[in-house]
Amino acid sequence: MLYIGIDLGTSSVKVVAASEDGTIFGSTTRTYPCLQPKPGWSEQDPHRWYKATCEAVRALLHTLGVSADSVAGISFGGQMHGLVALDERGEPIRDAILWNDGRSQAVCDELNERIGSEELTRRCGNIAFPGFTAPKVIWMREHEPEAYARIARVMLPKDYLAWRFTGVFCTDVSDASGTLLFDVAHRRWSAEMLAECGLTEAELPHVYESAGVVGTLTPEAAADLDLPASVKVIAGAGDNEAAAVGMACVREGQCNLSLGTSGTVFFPMAKMRVDSHGALHAFASAAGDWHLMGCTLSAASSLGWWMEDVLGTDDYELEQTRVGELGRNPVLFLPYLSGERSPINDASARGAFLGLRRGAGRAEMTQAVMEGVAFSLRQCVDVAASLSVRMDRVTICGGGAKSALWRRICANVLGRELSVLAREEGPGFGACVLAMVGCGAFASVAEAAEQLNHVVDTVPFDPEIAKRYEGRYELYLAAYPAVRELSHEIAKMEES
Repeated sequence: MLYIGIDLGTSSVKVVAASEDGTIFGSTTRTYPCLQPKPGWSEQDPHRWYKATCEAVRALLHTLGVSADSVAGISFGGQMHGLVALDERGEPIRDAILWNDGRSQAVCDELNERIGSEELTRRCGNIAFPGFTAPKVIWMREHEPEAYARIARVMLPKDYLAWRFTGVFCTDVSDASGTLLFDVAHRRWSAEMLAECGLTEAELPHVYESAGVVGTLTPEAAADLDLPASVKVIAGAGDNEAAAVGMACVREGQCNLSLGTSGTVFFPMAKMRVDSHGALHAFASAAGDWHLMGCTLSAASSLGWWMEDVLGTDDYELEQTRVGELGRNPVLFLPYLSGERSPINDASARGAFLGLRRGAGRAEMTQAVMEGVAFSLRQCVDVAASLSVRMDRVTICGGGAKSALWRRICANVLGRELSVLAREEGPGFGACVLAMVGCGAFASVAEAAEQLNHVVDTVPFDPEIAKRYEGRYELYLAAYPAVRELSHEIAKMEES
């Protein structure tokens, strides 16, 4: 039997097909636009997600030449935190407000000050971040009251697909954890936070564990997908949680470093624990327990911006061959192109190059972009280390991790050996694993993850290079406080 994993990303949807032994038969991608009606805003049309996903599933099955009857289940790994607001007819009231949208910073500031970080972490395991869903709802109430009054359902991006596929209003524990509406410790909606947003529990989806079976395809969805109506739909997980499942990062002591559009550092936890300073998120995990996670909003997207928008090239490999000796680059880069989440929680932060001089050219600046992202992830690792989090094994994945140079930079910035796994299809493969568990092929998510993936290579670090990076990292840590107020003034200018 085949299992389909749907990775609903920010710029595209990727559909992966795998069998119970972990063999990946193929994948297909369809793109869609990301709208930016104002600086710092980020929106998408949910209808485009559904259309692109159906197209990708049909195309993949056609390319593989397999019978639709061989598909047992479908699951998801989706971009997190986005606000999808539906009216009574089930139609989107407005374009979805995405995870990398910073318009609700003032709402977050007010929540964090009035309620306080300690009380918010008691309620939800997290403080308020502009990326989260609840601040977006409050922003709608304050700035779009007519649209807010029409809200009948609030859901997350991947759950819009599940609803269109099954007619079931659902989410999973991992994605719900990133809404600031969810009591992460007890895996249920927070009555206190619903009241803050003026929502009722009836307007929120039913919460499943990530491998839980939501239902089967409706006749309409089955026709759109060219699949039998008997195909099971499994709840799925947020993209980082699904990626961690695919990377077999499911037990305490493991850590996964992801260089995707955003960058994340993921730490599974056997018991619920929180970072009282709010630098790391505490979420329920797809494997049935919990995890801490740090997120930098612009990781591989920083390099994409630099290469394509600034240099005007898509030859990433050529540009990286020009990079010089590691640990000696005089140029620093702050990767705050979309503001920043972990650990500074500042939507008004802005990207910056520091240390430019005559002789500093595209090679030094390319290297600085890659190093700046690695430094931002190192900050999250350091916060976890301060909480005595074990990191016995650190894996690396994501589109950016396909670069051997970037892997070396990360290993030396962290001063840790990094493990590369056999299968690296990110959230798409993790969603396949969740579908297998939901369909009964494995007894648990952890069992499936560990049977279906294993380490095939390691990325060593050089103690001398790591030592040189320590000095650069200290300068990086000093850079943001030095330019913070200026960044805020620039952000205000953008709004005027």
